[in-house]
Amino acid sequence: MAEKRKNLSGYYAATFLIGLGFFTMGLMDPLYDNYIPMFLGYYIESSSVIGTVMTLDNILAIFLIPVFSALSDRTRTRIGRRMPYIITLLPLTAIFFALVPFSALKSFIILFITIFMLNIFKQAARGPVVALMPDMVPADLRSEANGVINTMGGLATILGTVLLARLMDVSITLPGFGTVDKVLAFPVASLFVIAATVLLFIFVKEGKSTVQADGEKEEKEPVLSSLKGIFAEKEKSALFILLSLLCWFIAYQGILPFIGVYTMEELGTSAGTAALSSGMVGVAYAVFAVPSGRFAHRFGRKRTIRMALLAISVDLILVFLHGTLTAGMPSVFRLASFWTLLFLFGIFWVTVVTNSFPMLWQMADYNTMGIYTGAYYFFSQLASIIAPPLAGGAIDIFGYPALFIFGFVFMAAALFLMRFVHRGEPEE
Repeated sequence: MAEKRKNLSGYYAATFLIGLGFFTMGLMDPLYDNYIPMFLGYYIESSSVIGTVMTLDNILAIFLIPVFSALSDRTRTRIGRRMPYIITLLPLTAIFFALVPFSALKSFIILFITIFMLNIFKQAARGPVVALMPDMVPADLRSEANGVINTMGGLATILGTVLLARLMDVSITLPGFGTVDKVLAFPVASLFVIAATVLLFIFVKEGKSTVQADGEKEEKEPVLSSLKGIFAEKEKSALFILLSLLCWFIAYQGILPFIGVYTMEELGTSAGTAALSSGMVGVAYAVFAVPSGRFAHRFGRKRTIRMALLAISVDLILVFLHGTLTAGMPSVFRLASFWTLLFLFGIFWVTVVTNSFPMLWQMADYNTMGIYTGAYYFFSQLASIIAPPLAGGAIDIFGYPALFIFGFVFMAAALFLMRFVHRGEPEE
């Protein structure tokens, strides 16, 4: 048996370079979420129709991420099994991402086609990008490595929302369009994506010997058979962790779209200040991703995730009671205390996300790493489709504070389901 690695020090460079793939997603996603609705608003008046178009990426993700993750499992080339997809799909993603604001200036049909093609390539690339890390990093270090990678994704989100977003206010002159704004951030972000892809290709060399057990056969099972195999296993740990993550992502994806509106409606903030509420979660995510991985490395992944889910559940109850407990207090104190609770939410949330993926990877072998990666994204993207309508219905019936009871119910369900997960620790 190979000697167990004690720390990540020998893998920081590789982890950082692999994290460039996550960096590209963290850079594009916030710009996409914030400005695509604005571009669609040039041609569509109905918010519900715009919202329907905005679910396109989640719908495509459900199908494309599992399929391309599984295909990359079965691919064997001179440059690796993930890299052919990464160096093809990420540049194509960058090209269509850069074209989005220019398409918005032409017509709705061109804009829709550009958005559709962008999502095809972006979601197809996501699975191989994510599956690259467990291929290259030993099993007992994946929680820490995932922390480093999540930190890079968080920093990319900050770069996209704080710095690149400012380029949307810069006016440029385009032939045939005259002087326009709301353009530059997208092509500049695309240049970062292409640069990251080049660095990945030059410096990350795939090799199966890093993680494949001695004597393990490379069997190319059909994709659907491999997916069914996860649910057909006699030991149901993989199924229960997937059901758990479905519940905690329903809670998170249900709360996230409405948190800004809640702060405006219940705490009386401006639209600009309201965005800082979700920003508190993002800052905590970037700061505590690495420490949460180290904590799990020391105390165990399952125990760490269950403690974090319990803490989130308590935190959501406190957020629910916040409006009542702080009624009549100065508005500055009410807002600061609310942000503090959201910051704590972010700490425990990143602890769950950082360590759940390594648990699932631990249950896979070399030939099914992409299959398990795809299954993770299938359930998380499914949650992002079904959660907002459920949360919105709770708000319509019971009012905005019910949003946090909604989150509590699903976080508590995830905590309960984690009781039945018995695998996924690094020493296995």
